[in-house]
Amino acid sequence: MDARLTAYDDKMQKAVEHLAADYLTIRAGRANPHILDKLKVEYYGTPTPIQQVGNISVPEPRMIQIAPWEKSLIKEIEKAIMASDIGITPNNDGSVIRLVFPELTEDRRKELAKDIKKKGEDAKVAIRNIRRDGNDAFKKLGKEEVSEDEIKTLEDELQKMTDKYIKEVDKLVEEKSKEIMTV
Repeated sequence: MDARLTAYDDKMQKAVEHLAADYLTIRAGRANPHILDKLKVEYYGTPTPIQQVGNISVPEPRMIQIAPWEKSLIKEIEKAIMASDIGITPNNDGSVIRLVFPELTEDRRKELAKDIKKKGEDAKVAIRNIRRDGNDAFKKLGKEEVSEDEIKTLEDELQKMTDKYIKEVDKLVEEKSKEIMTV
């Protein structure tokens, strides 16, 4: 691959990875510990990811259990979960916190599917913007004694790269939509 294309390939790859990470935080009626990835807890005055202050497990398909290493953290973890956009009220028995996921309603599934499509479209726009930036940069090369054929080749390669990443986004959207709509 031409060195001039590598930077754009990296940026497009990052856009796809960002979308995939974003999809991990969308709950599909099943317990997925990744929805806790963005949550931080005050731990000795430092915001710390929940995964670093306790043991997270999935004892049942629709339940996440958090066992903090220090009992004093239970209130902090509950506070972080309540303040987040997860939409689940934590239950605790003094030593562990349980998050029970309700079954998704048909309306909520459709709403999530729309959200998934929108995030997919946003990722495609980001990829196309990267392509546009690349094409603009290649056109500027034309003023620096680079042949038009070489510029055309670079633009064609960039278009192939764009198509590849847009297909990846479409695949991610399809997989996540299918997961959401499966009862």
